[in-house]
Amino acid sequence: MTTASPVSAEGPLLTADRLLDGELTEATTTGRHRGTCLALRTALEIRVDRVLEAATPGLSRTTGRAKLLLLHSVVPAETARRAKALWSQLSLGCHYHLYELGPTYDQVRAWRTEAGDLVRKLIH
Repeated sequence: MTTASPVSAEGPLLTADRLLDGELTEATTTGRHRGTCLALRTALEIRVDRVLEAATPGLSRTTGRAKLLLLHSVVPAETARRAKALWSQLSLGCHYHLYELGPTYDQVRAWRTEAGDLVRKLIH
């Protein structure tokens, strides 16, 4: 029997880059932006999971919001605050609401930069 390879945050980051670069042309612009938000949020969640699992094993069933609150206990407060703020923005960006415009390219590009920086900082 083989063991599954660990999930990496790099895959969702690469997917986000492909979406932003317009490689997936069958999706609408808004759909690509929302998809990018989802990929970035996934990358951030993977890295937060890794950091917390290394510090406190057994947190896999904890909610995402709780994990972001616990992050303050294992990384610098500013990094944890940035991670929580980005996660919140990405969560809003990837959900469709009839009464709201989707995220713009510039917003999503800025979130991609922030996600990449946080993924590098959140080393377990």
